[in-house]
Amino acid sequence: MTLKKTVPFIGLLCLLLSYAASANEPLRLATTTSTENSGLLASLLPAFSQQTGIAVEVIAVGTGKALQIARHGDADVVIVHARQAEDIFVAEGFGVNRRDIMENDFVLVGPTNDPAAINGSHSTAAALTKIAQSGISFISRGDHSGTHKKERSLWQQASIKPLGDWYKAIGQGMGKALLMANELNAYTLTDRGTWLAYEDKLALKILHQGGILLKNPYGIIAVNPALHKDIQYLNAMQFIAWMTSPVGQLQIEMFQRNGQQLFYPTAIKDVISSD
Repeated sequence: MTLKKTVPFIGLLCLLLSYAASANEPLRLATTTSTENSGLLASLLPAFSQQTGIAVEVIAVGTGKALQIARHGDADVVIVHARQAEDIFVAEGFGVNRRDIMENDFVLVGPTNDPAAINGSHSTAAALTKIAQSGISFISRGDHSGTHKKERSLWQQASIKPLGDWYKAIGQGMGKALLMANELNAYTLTDRGTWLAYEDKLALKILHQGGILLKNPYGIIAVNPALHKDIQYLNAMQFIAWMTSPVGQLQIEMFQRNGQQLFYPTAIKDVISSD
């Protein structure tokens, strides 16, 4: 059922009157484990709080769980990376004012000896086909996260239904999936940011990367305050404004891990001067 509720003038007036009561409450951000595990939020949020005086409470889960938390009114704003799920969230009336903020990419990682011989594959579909045919273990997050949704779409692109003992859906976050792949000498799909955060702990390597199918765009969405009376809509909109401003986009552009840029801002192009 599609919800038709919006923020009418009277509702907005009530929101403003209740704002003072919640002004000291932290802004509740439901987001993906990739933004947390990569260290991006630890870099961005102090700068936002210092400039605005708004504290942020992070709830780091998979995209599916983050959107579910927001549906229940237990978050004020979300940062996720599954565009189809985001569009449904907004179309059903749970979210408003979605904006693109950044992107990174996914990579296929696995044992350094690459037993399925996916290194050098001409496409992601070809790499996944080799893994499936080899019977070498593949670790799936299996948690309805943005990464899991991307993985399922990639198997579909390869015309493969991943079934059998070799395919292990663990229902865990990206960090746990990488650690299990390392333990079992298995393959997995990971966002590059989390990979760089865990790379030094693992005996794995990137074996396939690049191409449009592995792009990983992120969006930010305010939770609709018409549905839940305690939503901090004004603070959420201030956060969205900051994240999509030149200041916020520059913070994203400059964030690095192991000397590598992890995320690329998409709200504003060319945010760094060429001078």
